[in-house]
Amino acid sequence: MIALACDHTGIALKHEISAMLDEMGLEWKDFGNNNPDRGDDYPVYGYKAAEAVARGECDRGILICGTGIGIGIAAGKVRGIRVCTCSDVYSAEMSKRHNNSNILTMGARVVGSELAKMIAKHWLTAEFEGGRHQRRIDMITAIENGGTPEDIL
Repeated sequence: MIALACDHTGIALKHEISAMLDEMGLEWKDFGNNNPDRGDDYPVYGYKAAEAVARGECDRGILICGTGIGIGIAAGKVRGIRVCTCSDVYSAEMSKRHNNSNILTMGARVVGSELAKMIAKHWLTAEFEGGRHQRRIDMITAIENGGTPEDIL
């Protein structure tokens, strides 16, 4: 299950991504926003989706705001979340292969819908390579838990 969330700037792109997920046969859950009024706050929706991923309710998440940065910062504050904010296919794919990212964020004002779908598709289909990369993920987790990367060495 893929968690989807956005602020008011990302509603149209979120609909494009959800249609692509349907075509790929992937289940998704919408955590908002669906109101185009400017009064919404992206941290609310980024948090809700990130919590669902962290709890295991959803496997991964795709979040959208104007740049992808703000909603990514908010989501990244949730323990266990590894966010990649991407505007190109290569970075999205490598963030999964090497960093085992579990949330992809994109900017509706940065990427068009076709590029966003390419980015999301590459990210969704990439596989974590493990090996030496797992040790680095373990180091990140150590930092997140108040330790240091050297705790893993």
